[in-house]
Amino acid sequence: MLKATLRSFLAHKGRLLLSALAVVLSVAFVAGSLIFSDTVSRTFDRLFASTSADVTLSPKEDLESQIPSGAVETVPTSLVDRISKIDGVALARPDVSVENVTVVDKDNESVGPTTGAPTIAADWYVTDRSPVKLTSGHAPRGPGEALIDADTADKKNVGIGDPLTVIAQPGSFKVEVVGIATFKTTNPGAALVFVDPAVAPDKLLGRDGVATSIQVDADQGVTDAQLKRRIATELGSGRYELETADEQADSAASQLGGFLDVIKYVMLGFAGIAVLVGVFLIVNTFSMLIAQRTRELGLLRALGADRRQVRRSVLTEAVLLGLVGSTLGLATGIALAYGLIKLMSVFGMNLKTTEMVVGWGTPVAAYVVGVGVTFVAAYLPARRAATVSPMAALADAEIAGVGRPLRVRAVVGAIVGALGAAALVGCATSTETSSAASLLGLGVVLTLVATVIAGPLLVRPVIRVLGGFFPAVFGSVGRMSQRNALRNPRRTGATAAALMVGLALVGGMSVASASMTKSFDEQIDKTLGADFVVQNANFMPFPQEITEKVMATEGAGLVVRQRFAPVAVRLPDGKRVETTASGYDPDLDDVARITYAEGDTAAALADGNIAMDAGFAEDHDVRVGSTIPVEFPGGRKTELKVAALTDQDAAEGFGTQGGLFLGFATVEKFVPGGQDSALYVNAASGTSDGALRAALDKTLDPYPQVQVRDLADYKKLIHDQIAVLLYLVYALLGLAIVIAVLGVVNTLALSVVERTREIGLLRAIGLGRRQLRRMIRLESVVIAVFGAVLGLALGLVWGVCVQQVLALQGMEAFAVPWTTLVAVVVGSAVVGIVAALLPALRASRMNVLAAIAHE
Repeated sequence: MLKATLRSFLAHKGRLLLSALAVVLSVAFVAGSLIFSDTVSRTFDRLFASTSADVTLSPKEDLESQIPSGAVETVPTSLVDRISKIDGVALARPDVSVENVTVVDKDNESVGPTTGAPTIAADWYVTDRSPVKLTSGHAPRGPGEALIDADTADKKNVGIGDPLTVIAQPGSFKVEVVGIATFKTTNPGAALVFVDPAVAPDKLLGRDGVATSIQVDADQGVTDAQLKRRIATELGSGRYELETADEQADSAASQLGGFLDVIKYVMLGFAGIAVLVGVFLIVNTFSMLIAQRTRELGLLRALGADRRQVRRSVLTEAVLLGLVGSTLGLATGIALAYGLIKLMSVFGMNLKTTEMVVGWGTPVAAYVVGVGVTFVAAYLPARRAATVSPMAALADAEIAGVGRPLRVRAVVGAIVGALGAAALVGCATSTETSSAASLLGLGVVLTLVATVIAGPLLVRPVIRVLGGFFPAVFGSVGRMSQRNALRNPRRTGATAAALMVGLALVGGMSVASASMTKSFDEQIDKTLGADFVVQNANFMPFPQEITEKVMATEGAGLVVRQRFAPVAVRLPDGKRVETTASGYDPDLDDVARITYAEGDTAAALADGNIAMDAGFAEDHDVRVGSTIPVEFPGGRKTELKVAALTDQDAAEGFGTQGGLFLGFATVEKFVPGGQDSALYVNAASGTSDGALRAALDKTLDPYPQVQVRDLADYKKLIHDQIAVLLYLVYALLGLAIVIAVLGVVNTLALSVVERTREIGLLRAIGLGRRQLRRMIRLESVVIAVFGAVLGLALGLVWGVCVQQVLALQGMEAFAVPWTTLVAVVVGSAVVGIVAALLPALRASRMNVLAAIAHE
């Protein structure tokens, strides 16, 4: 049996090749994501471990916030003297390092990264642990000199002697590049500018006598943990954050982990789609191969092979296919990781391909995925193969299931579909976001499974409609192509299912994104009343200098500032909620339209008051007049009175969780040194919008980090952000289509082999080569469009339910992107034509007599 299995596998290796490609793609994405993330983690672990001081003292981070306030927390440099006197301290020094500054060249073009990585300004202090070394020029001396890192200098064409402007929190200042510093290990992607340590506190922090951290090195024989305990004993616990080198490396690695997780999960998403779609391809391939080998299997049974041996033989072929696919997939995954590492270099993260990490877990995962997928996918065809009777060797029998009833599928599909529909109905009627999202996920999975199971039941009614015009337009060739697609509903359903999965995902996400876009458009129209908004491209805060320049711009009338502040509120129900509050100037009503359930803007922004979302207040037993404790960064605490409750949708942008907002003066008082995140600007009386736009553009030309947007620009910004999600979905669709094309090609190729004698007879009675090719192309098109129709119908249902979940977050508009959906259906027809090219060409080149004589 083993010899027979190996001979059968080698005999059908061409037919199994396309199925192996699905395994290769699945394994490649799994292996590539693991290798890439392991390589980045190992590289940065070494970087952080080699550059961290033995103990680092920094301001204690009390509150976490997704939206930064712009304030830089500091520690007094007077602590250096106290720490230096502690037993075991070899050296203590203040360190100034500020992220998210902006550095521009003489043409007012930013020299920072375009990938979202920060630009960091720091004091120049060289130790053995410095991540960079001076490779040309000299160290900065005085307030007018600076160093820049070599990668930034190379990419932005900056050299020694060039002037730069550093735009920091206290204001902008001009420097001349006097040296170039090169990274010793890996450049994490940031741009670095170094200034003289003597001027760094004043230029980067706005005052002397403070630093962002204090770096402490231990004497020989003193461990990091011992030194940390001694410093904590001297300074007291709770006021400052103390981290050893290992702890700081772990902390930095965990922050990097968020970036790595995004890449890993995206790639694993591709792997998941490849696995899911590949299963349909492998099931179909093995089912058709077994159908074509009915006589062969019958002979094996007649010669004494029992059912278990036949089943084992087919599963052995699947394992061999999995092993080959996994091996090729692992090699492809290594190449994919290599490409990703090179791609990161383009974006500024200079990883070394020579240090690529292939851990033991990667090949294990590769072979588990590859062999596991093929084994599971081939199990049902293997069981069917075991049912072949020895008498099949004496007859021209097939076990492809052409004539077998679909009652079991109908029952199982109906049950699973009913459960999925119930979950989706529950999602649509739920009033809580968490439960609605859970029911949505369950409903999506169950309805997808139900559609796959019941797909063959839908083949005849749907394809009769889709191909109904074939006989009228293409005559007998059209009629035969339609009947070929109807001949084996199981095969047609399984082939179309591969395309259906990808298109269902695209349909659902297209409806969701269109609904989100329409909702944001309506909400922007309803709430934004300012002529222009000045804002950072990535919503980061900007220095006070920019605000002052905007206010002084000719033609600018009212300017309302927005500033964010991380807060923690202790609510009457006993819960402590960490969120972000927004601070606004008193004239907010002139630039925004806010709906209140109780109170008004004047009360909300008055000193000592705060406003919140009415729904959030109801959930936590808060009423107008309630006084709640509020904690700000740096341990600053106060109590604020709830003076207004808003009836805004959660998506309308005034605050985050809880919709908290308060007066600008309160934010300035408790978050000193914060920066504005947006300016809402109205034109002065007698100034046109066009004139003000031109004046603002001129004012902000030296500040490339901020842009002027009107209503249309603001909508476009939101559209572009939503489009990023769609691009990912379209990429998944592209992968699904690639595998779906392989599936259609495989099905048609095997179908041509299966129908060799039939094709020979058709050719003998006058069917031309062109007509034969057209018949196979039409069969492929109708199968592809059938998959598209099923997928988009399912996707529309999912999209409606996703919109219901979004509605609970205030995005109530519903939109269907009909143009996109029609384009997808047309594209599916094109996919069908492309997939049929090779099988049709092969069929048309058959020798007629040899085909008729084919067994």
